[in-house]
Amino acid sequence: MAACPCNPDSNRTELRPAIHNHEAILRRVRQDLPTDELLCDLADLFKLFGDTTRMKILFALLESEMCVCAIAELLGMTQSAISHQLRILKDANLVGNRREGKTIYYFLSDDHVRTIVAHGFDHLIEDYEETGERNEET
Repeated sequence: MAACPCNPDSNRTELRPAIHNHEAILRRVRQDLPTDELLCDLADLFKLFGDTTRMKILFALLESEMCVCAIAELLGMTQSAISHQLRILKDANLVGNRREGKTIYYFLSDDHVRTIVAHGFDHLIEDYEETGERNEET
């Protein structure tokens, strides 16, 4: 572990900030830190957002519920490819569906999904709107 600049026992010779105790912060953070299992599940959830096709589907469903054939037409893909991605999203409880006659309509499962997609997009375009350029670091 690297020497802490606020540790008086550190072998660093430059000026040190005021000495403080980390114990209270560490105790609070340790208490609030989710279990490894929950953090692994969270990482798996965010991996689902790492596929461009799934993001296109989620963004389309942000606008309106849609059937597979409409999503396929919108994205220029086969219904089979869209159905495969919808199954992944449905298994992760990111999308839900309802049947109307023979047609199944898909929608975002709840406001949490809507918020994740919308806020992620807002975060992404902040720099673009400010600079007029895409941020290549993201």
